[in-house]
Amino acid sequence: MEKEIVISAVNISKVYRRGSEEVRAVDGISFEARAGEMVAVVGPSGSGKTTFLNIIGCLDNPSSGTLQVGGRRIFGGRGELSERELTLIRREMFGYIFQKFYLIPTLTVEENIMLPGAFYKAPGAREVYGVMKSLGIERRLRHFPGELSGGEMQRVAIARALVNGPKVILADEPTGSLDTRRAEEIREILRDLAGQGIAVIMVTHNTGLARSADRILEIRDGKVHAA
Repeated sequence: MEKEIVISAVNISKVYRRGSEEVRAVDGISFEARAGEMVAVVGPSGSGKTTFLNIIGCLDNPSSGTLQVGGRRIFGGRGELSERELTLIRREMFGYIFQKFYLIPTLTVEENIMLPGAFYKAPGAREVYGVMKSLGIERRLRHFPGELSGGEMQRVAIARALVNGPKVILADEPTGSLDTRRAEEIREILRDLAGQGIAVIMVTHNTGLARSADRILEIRDGKVHAA
């Protein structure tokens, strides 16, 4: 039995203008991701990978094409979603992980993880602890980001992405700031999340991380190429 399609993009493009010059950051990409699938997005710097990730994560609008998330049409076709509707879709469907962690230094680990609850349904203390324990950072509950290693900070960022129970994790260079051992730990965590039925879509230059994915999507000059 095939798993649910959580993201479906058809012929999406993103065009920027620089004076008289037209830059096609994303150029006619079609893409599907299913629940529990781990997809690595690779390609040279400036090829359009992050723009593509931002579009399928509803953080940026495509110039053309259609996008469905969780079976709901987001971009393309008749009608446009309000910013409020887009915000709800981001909160309900996605968890975002970034290379630079983006933890607030004056908040504890627990407070950083609970931060999405300030804008959406607040997770309970038991829920936060359960996510932290699954990532091996439950003893860091009261610590501040400056007291953590790089690997621990990325685990906190992953916990923050998971706390609202997303169906899709979008990760932009999740191991880019980590040494080899810590990067391997994060790779195992992302593989485990896919095993739990969460779609994991990650932009990466880490060849080992890319090889661990179920499939690789190579983007060059805004277009998909056979990887």
